[in-house]
Amino acid sequence: MSTYTHLYINGDWVMPHGSGVAEVINPATEAITGHVPLGDERDVEHAVTAARRAFPNWSRTPASERAAYILALGQQLKARAGEMAALITAELGMPVQWCQSVQVDGPLEGLLSYAEIAALMEQQREVGNSLVIREAVGVCAFINPWNYPLHQLIGKLAPALAAGCTVVVKPSQETPLHAFLLAEMIDAIGLPAGVFNLVSGPGAKVGEALARHPDVDMVSFTGSTAAGVRVSMAAAPTVKRVCLELGGKSPFLITADADLGAAVRHGVQDVMINSGQTCTALTRMLIPRSRYAEALELARAESESLKVGDPLDPQSFLGPMCSASQRRTVLDYIRVGQQEGARLLSGGASLPAGLERGFYVRPTLFAEVANGMRIAQEEIFGPVLCLLPYEDEEQAVRLANESPFGLSSAVWAGTPARALELARGLRAGQCFVNGAAFNYRAPFGGYKQSGNGREWGEEGLAEFVETKAIQC
Repeated sequence: MSTYTHLYINGDWVMPHGSGVAEVINPATEAITGHVPLGDERDVEHAVTAARRAFPNWSRTPASERAAYILALGQQLKARAGEMAALITAELGMPVQWCQSVQVDGPLEGLLSYAEIAALMEQQREVGNSLVIREAVGVCAFINPWNYPLHQLIGKLAPALAAGCTVVVKPSQETPLHAFLLAEMIDAIGLPAGVFNLVSGPGAKVGEALARHPDVDMVSFTGSTAAGVRVSMAAAPTVKRVCLELGGKSPFLITADADLGAAVRHGVQDVMINSGQTCTALTRMLIPRSRYAEALELARAESESLKVGDPLDPQSFLGPMCSASQRRTVLDYIRVGQQEGARLLSGGASLPAGLERGFYVRPTLFAEVANGMRIAQEEIFGPVLCLLPYEDEEQAVRLANESPFGLSSAVWAGTPARALELARGLRAGQCFVNGAAFNYRAPFGGYKQSGNGREWGEEGLAEFVETKAIQC
């Protein structure tokens, strides 16, 4: 069990002003797996003050020195990767066969890339009689999600450190333990006091206090669209910068000449890999009507081959939902889909066999889904895949774009050239062609109600930068 009693503020572990502790529940066993303290508005004030005090010196530190701290943190994370992965499995429920590669090794790769990108802060250019330079935006507040907790934290922290910003982090109450372990690593590398601060606690207290605080210059939030709207409203009176990575209902367009077996297998696995708790999950599979019946059978076979079970079992493909409330939400959506007239192809609301304890949901497929149904338009955040038929590619692109979201998308076509042509027509911040991998040096973010701003790569650095023109 991981029990923390102190917050990390101004380079030290300090007792919180807030009272009480939060229990962290293992979603596979429903047992307590850890405790963290509950901070409050006074802890936010303490952390923001520390970050504000540290900002002038940190922002003027040479980029090479900031890069050295990033590399040192990377060494710590690499050395303790197994420990971090086990902790995330315990608090999130992601199976061990995925957890280290997806939840730890990937973020580590992204972290290390910013040791190189930090040098961009010292580049300057001349435009006529002007010298254009980059400066750090200031004190940043990070409000993090529970589904890819370290991934999203590193996606904010790495560019902020590279830019010369100081930060206050609020982890999700469902999965906060990873952030405390990361704070131990940050303490071990001797990052200057006040550059990194950690305050856990409820969003209504800690999150909103950070978003409202006049000495916070920028808020980066990952979570639901509804919560992102509340963060934006809280931040608006102080006109601070807000970067939002929000919900998704991503389309996967499969063409008539695609390798249907490979495409369907990829699409099913993409949705199920974190029990559907992925903002970029390809939860709307668009299939040509001429191959629809074949695709349904392929999808059913693939879905039913995936083992649901103990996340400590290397054979488990799906673990539990993160929480009991998330499980209830997903089961409610499964019932909604049936009420709307979609055909339940596989899975459903009944418990997986042999799993009476834990927040498990069976991988679920719906056929004959109309794009206007709630299950096709609203983010379910569970292992639920909608399979929609289309008549021609023009209709497929239209269906793909008929969504309030635009975070991610995918195309699988007979040729890369045709896939790329279709990808250009999809209104989303990224598109995966024929099963391509995630790239930590490329920008990540959404269109429409999926948010604004970008993470990762040079564009991720830009979110933490002010551009100044000096006329000479």
